Amino acid sequence: GIYLFERMKHEIADEGLNLRDAFVSALKQRGTASVFTAVTMTISVLTWTFSALKFQADMGLLLAFMFLVNMFGAILLLPALAAYLVGERMRGKAHA
Repeated sequence: GIYLFERMKHEIADEGLNLRDAFVSALKQRGTASVFTAVTMTISVLTWTFSALKFQADMGLLLAFMFLVNMFGAILLLPALAAYLVGERMRGKAHA
């Protein structure tokens, strides 16, 4: 999410794009890396579920769920949060 947001800010400030176009551009540039990282981390901690230690098995499942939710949150909620929290400020800087 941080990498996508940073790229969105760059696209708005330097390229003069609106919020929607900036998100699409950021997703094209950084989205693949974000999804790949989340999926890789999810698969790796899912192997913990086969552990004989109950705590480790539970944490593997919990962390895998958390990584996937975090990825979907970054992709689906980031544009809405950016528009709501800092949209006006970012658009104002783009036109200044």
